[in-house]
Order: sequence, then structure tokens, then C-alpha cells
Amino acid sequence: MVYSTNPDFEYNTAEEPEQQTLPPEQQNLRVWLDRKQRGGKVVTLVKGFVGQESDLVELGRMLKSRCGVGGSAKDGEIIVQGDHRDRVVELLLAAGYKCKKAGN
Repeated sequence: MVYSTNPDFEYNTAEEPEQQTLPPEQQNLRVWLDRKQRGGKVVTLVKGFVGQESDLVELGRMLKSRCGVGGSAKDGEIIVQGDHRDRVVELLLAAGYKCKKAGN
């Protein structure tokens, strides 16, 4: 809204409620290897997480610490530095998530 001269005007925002996090057994995650736009470096991507950003960050923190590498968790995906696809799938399955290897 820019400006209103109406003294009775009430500005209403259409805020979307934050999406609820699905339980691990209902998540359908895909684990990818990616080299694009990373200077030839390989990263492991986890895509398909449905839920709140805080839960995504917590899952990313667990994966990064168990693999002993860095990374990030944002925009609905988790980035783990290096080729750790097998280890990430193993960790996700042990935590009760449904996941599959995807891509090459």
C-alpha cells in the first residue's frame, strides 16, 4: 500500500501461514550430486523437504556434523560439501526419512 486518505481504512496483509513440517516417514527426499556453478566442486543436495525452515536447518546441521563437512540449508534444500551421497542416504534412512538417490 502506498497511501490512503480514508480514516477508516485498515490495511490487511495476506500473510501465508508457515507450512507445517511433515513427520519423517511422510517426507519424500531426493539426494543428488551437483557440480553446476560451483567451480567444478562436488556437493550433495537433499531436495524435497516439506516443512518449516527451522526444521530444515536442524536436519542440515545433523547431516553436516555426521559427515564431518560444511554446507548450508536454505530454500528448501540442504547442501553438504563433497560427495557424501551414500552416507547421507544411510543417515536419512536411519532417522526414519523416506529418501532415494536421484540424478547420476
